[in-house]
Amino acid sequence: MSRRVAWILSNDLVGMDNQSFGLAEALGLDCVKKRIVPAAPWKYLPPGLWLSPLKFLGAGSDDLQPPWPDVVIGTGRLSVAVSVAIKRASGGRTLNIRIQHPQMNLRHFDLIVAPQHDHCSGDNVLETIGAVNRVTQARLDDAAQKFAPQFADLPHPLIGVLLGGTNKRYVIDAAFANDLADKLIMALDRHGGSVLITPSRRTDAVVVSVLRERLAQHSAVIWDGSGENPYFAYLALADYLVVTADSVNMASEVSFTGKPVFVAGLTGGKGKFEDFHRSLQARGCTRPFTGELAHWQYQPLDETRRVANEIKHRLGW
Repeated sequence: MSRRVAWILSNDLVGMDNQSFGLAEALGLDCVKKRIVPAAPWKYLPPGLWLSPLKFLGAGSDDLQPPWPDVVIGTGRLSVAVSVAIKRASGGRTLNIRIQHPQMNLRHFDLIVAPQHDHCSGDNVLETIGAVNRVTQARLDDAAQKFAPQFADLPHPLIGVLLGGTNKRYVIDAAFANDLADKLIMALDRHGGSVLITPSRRTDAVVVSVLRERLAQHSAVIWDGSGENPYFAYLALADYLVVTADSVNMASEVSFTGKPVFVAGLTGGKGKFEDFHRSLQARGCTRPFTGELAHWQYQPLDETRRVANEIKHRLGW
């Protein structure tokens, strides 16, 4: 029996793609990436106002023609209307799975996988703590095997640091980098060890420059963007993990490891990001990063597998 085919609607945003592909892979689907480039004025409008979205996609979009897939999965606002149009064009045969709140009538979707802080509720909604993702034990084991020789001579403990970037809620700039450096140096002075830092595409070059300068006299490795990204290796090999507060994805992914996770940049204020971080803290996954290191135990967070199993149960797969 052939496996079900899923179209993954992509806007070339890594954080969004990781959620869509992660869920599709956990469901055992054959994935076909379909690049979606919304054209003006539609990309500025709410999904419910898009007219004939399959006809008015912008240059660079992949062709969306039958045969229609068994499943269509997308994350984020810019592919919502397209997924609804694909289901309609298929005569309702394509299963429409939406990740994150679609910001339109929920009846257009067979299943919606939304984090609790999206405040999306309904019979077809599966709530998660944080974001679904592509982190699996097999991926971590593979990354550990590839990268372990590079870090074999570094002093332990290893502190993995995952950097995001400025968004509407948090500012990741030179001042933030200096504060983070102060706390990392405190941890190294008290516990010894080494720091492994990986920036993301959103990380300002100034942040990396500050950390590189401040940590120059310490045992520190900062990925320079060349070669394979060591992100999964850091998750697998680090004894402690530090993640910036701006990324729900990264905090969700590191909580899969069951290792001590520290969050840098928390404000203690209101908003969905802080609500999310409070939920992780309440579950025992994370603590604010102050420069102190500690060990504790919690049940690793594997929302991707849990949600995939629930979807299979509901659909009788």
